[in-house]
Amino acid sequence: MHFSSLDDIRAACRDLSPGDDAAAIAAAARQAQLTKPPGSLGRLEDIVAWLARWQGRSPRLDRVDILVFAGNHGVTAQGVSAYPAAVTAQMVANFSAGGAAINQIARTVGANLHVVPLALEQATADFTQAPAMTEGAFLAAVATGYKAVSAGTDLVSVGEMGIGNTTAAAALAAALFGGGGSRWAGRGTGVDDAGLARKRAAIDLGLARHAALLHDPLASAAALGGRELAAVLGAALAARHRRVPILLDGFVCAAAVAPLAKLRADALEHALAAHISAEAAHRMLLSELRLDPLLDLGMRLGEGTGAALAVSVLRAALACHAGMATFAEAGVTNKSS
Repeated sequence: MHFSSLDDIRAACRDLSPGDDAAAIAAAARQAQLTKPPGSLGRLEDIVAWLARWQGRSPRLDRVDILVFAGNHGVTAQGVSAYPAAVTAQMVANFSAGGAAINQIARTVGANLHVVPLALEQATADFTQAPAMTEGAFLAAVATGYKAVSAGTDLVSVGEMGIGNTTAAAALAAALFGGGGSRWAGRGTGVDDAGLARKRAAIDLGLARHAALLHDPLASAAALGGRELAAVLGAALAARHRRVPILLDGFVCAAAVAPLAKLRADALEHALAAHISAEAAHRMLLSELRLDPLLDLGMRLGEGTGAALAVSVLRAALACHAGMATFAEAGVTNKSS
C-alpha cells in the first residue's frame, strides 16, 4: 500500500475488517470437548480463539515472523541515554551475526527473524529543536513496516532497536494520553538520576515545541517518534489488513501502535501485548490501550525479545487445542449436564 499523505493512513485505519467470529466460535466449541474442566486452561483457551478469529480458520503457527525495526534518534544529543547512538548500528550487526538475545529466542521458538534497519546513518532530528521526521520521512517509514508483513505468515511478532527510543516513546505517549516527562519517562537503557532528569526535560521541551500538533495522533508520531516506531505502526496496520495476528513487544512498541488506537478504538483487536516490561510506564500505557500482557518477567531489553518469548506460550496453547483428546475420543466421562 502506498501512503502519500497522513490522510492516506487515516483512511487505511478506517478501512478495517472485523475478525472471523465463526472461526473463533469453532475453536471454542472444540475447547469445550477437550478432556479438561471448562476454562481450566485459562488464557491459553482465549489465545486459541484469538488466533482463529484473526487467521479466519482453524489456527496454526507454521510460519512465525519476528520483525525488528531499527532507527536512530537525534534527541540523544540531550543526554537521554546511557549508550551512544552508534550502538544501534553495532547491535544491528550483532543481530546479523547471530549474537544477540533475540537470535537465541527466535531460534528456540521456531520463528524467522527479520531485522529492518531504517536510515541508521541519518538520525531523526532532535525533537526538542524540530519535528523528528518530515511527513515524507514518516510516511516512508510507515510504508517500510507495512511492506515487511507477509500475507503468508501465521503470526507476526514486532520489536525494535534504537538508542534514545524510550524517550521518543515516552514523548509520544504523553502527547496521546496526557502528562509530561515525569509521568512517562523511565530509565530505559539504565540512565542515572541526572540522565532521567534530562530525559524528562527533553520530553517536556518536545511537547511544548510541538503543542500545536498534539491533537493529531499521526502528526504527533512524526514530530516526536522515530523511524522504527513508524515502521512498527505500519506493520501493525498491515497485519490488521492482512488478518495476521500480531504480538507487541515492550513499551516502545506499545507507544508506536498507540496512534492507531487513537484513530480507531478497535484498531488493535488483532494484537496482544506479549509481556509487561520493567520500563516504568509500560503498564500504564497498556492500560490506556486496554491490552493485558501475557508475561511478566522483568524484561527490558527490547529487540523483540518479550514478543518472541511469548510465541512459546502461543505454541503451547495451540498444541493443547490441536493435540488433546476429546472426552469421546478418550472414553472419559464429561461433566454431567
